[in-house]
Amino acid sequence: MRIDLHSHSTCSDGVLTPEALMLRAKEKSVDVLALTDHDTIDGVLLAKNAIAQHGLDLHLVSGVEISCTWDAIEVHVVGLDIDISHPALTALLASQDQARITRGLELGRRLEKNKIPGAYDGAVAIAAEGMLTRNHFARYLVEQGFCKTMQQAFDKYLARGARAYVPHQWASIHHVVEIIHQAGGKAVLAHPVRYKLSAKWLKRLLVLFKEAGGDAIEVSLCQQSPQERSTLGQYCRDYGFMASVGSDFHAPFPWIELGKNLWLPKDVTPVWHSFSAFPDIPTGEVL
Repeated sequence: MRIDLHSHSTCSDGVLTPEALMLRAKEKSVDVLALTDHDTIDGVLLAKNAIAQHGLDLHLVSGVEISCTWDAIEVHVVGLDIDISHPALTALLASQDQARITRGLELGRRLEKNKIPGAYDGAVAIAAEGMLTRNHFARYLVEQGFCKTMQQAFDKYLARGARAYVPHQWASIHHVVEIIHQAGGKAVLAHPVRYKLSAKWLKRLLVLFKEAGGDAIEVSLCQQSPQERSTLGQYCRDYGFMASVGSDFHAPFPWIELGKNLWLPKDVTPVWHSFSAFPDIPTGEVL
């Protein structure tokens, strides 16, 4: 069974609508997919409707990826198997939405000072009805010819330490985990190795996440070395976490695809074993 518990749609910074994302998941033989847009659950019902409309044999896990601030570092926590109507969750996401707007306005102002006009309005237009993210600003910079690639846009203007970078003011990890639990879900630390932390600081993050009540960490991604996957699996054993898998799909790429190369090391507990409802699957590794 092919399982992918981290994906994005146009409701945040993905390029496919929730409907198109569900259709692509089936095209790629995914059996279980979590929609985890940044700080919004707007796409979940749209995805459920698409599955029903097209009669797709696809199990959808309701999810969200929530931005947190930890020691001036932006960390992402994925909530899986959540009640998207829970009032504590919707209140938190409303607060995150306002923080994104505030940050976006300041980012637009700083880009203006760097002789890049109209960035905020341009990013909002690209986001359309979706949650505004730095990816939308990066797309604007590429579309307007200020940068050649998205990576260059981040390196030159948007990443920490870059010319127009705006510090984030997100919720704390403890608060986010608490809200996910109130909404009946499981809290998963997303892509731990992407925060570019030393081993010492990553272990500090794992200890804090465990103290906050975190349930699992993402162990398996599309692109990673066998050693990295093995190390993350060992962290699950060392700190008592369950293990999750996720492509972090935003757009079709040869090296990042829904359900691609997602399997777990032996002797870890898959996070989906704790979900409230899940299709019968064989024990062992995820294909």
